[in-house]
Amino acid sequence: MAATVETEVSEGKKRRAKKAQADKAGKTAKGKDGTASDRRAGRLKRMAEANTVTFVMETEVRKYINGEAKAAGMDLAPFIQKLVENYVLDTAPSDLPLARRIAAKRAVLDRAVQAARELEEAGGFDEHFILNVVKKASSDKEFLDSYETAVDAKTANERQLARAQAPINQQMGRLIKRAAGARSKRDDSGKILRGQVTGELISTYTLLEKA
Repeated sequence: MAATVETEVSEGKKRRAKKAQADKAGKTAKGKDGTASDRRAGRLKRMAEANTVTFVMETEVRKYINGEAKAAGMDLAPFIQKLVENYVLDTAPSDLPLARRIAAKRAVLDRAVQAARELEEAGGFDEHFILNVVKKASSDKEFLDSYETAVDAKTANERQLARAQAPINQQMGRLIKRAAGARSKRDDSGKILRGQVTGELISTYTLLEKA
């Protein structure tokens, strides 16, 4: 009887092992047969998950940092991101490409905020404010040089360039909106309205209205 039980268990293990191998093979085949866009979307998702850090702060620490962020005119998450980048700039060798890109990004964002305030004070606010600010900043060669360094424009291929431009362009838009004391414009159903343009640093942008 013991031998029979052992045989049945062994057979069960073999069946489970075969099923696991079949499932794995099916998943592999599915991955190979998937479209290029599906595979790219999967890679981008995995990259975003790898770059997303979640941690818990003490309540008093969060309140303090949140207050500092508001004083700096920033939301909490980008303020914390800036603190981390500050550490990189303070500790990394000055010739490290990462440090150069971060410093260049800072210059781009600072100039974008400055241009937004200048245009706002001149009465230039309208729904295309983000686009107009980017155009104004782009008239400055130093801004363009910093932008190229921030996105590694001289060595990146088309896909790498698009991937580098997306976050800095989105951050520019958020900072410009905040600098103008504006909010996203929405249609009757609550959907955010966006504009499109060609031949500029940005290709899409959120339409704004005064908050």
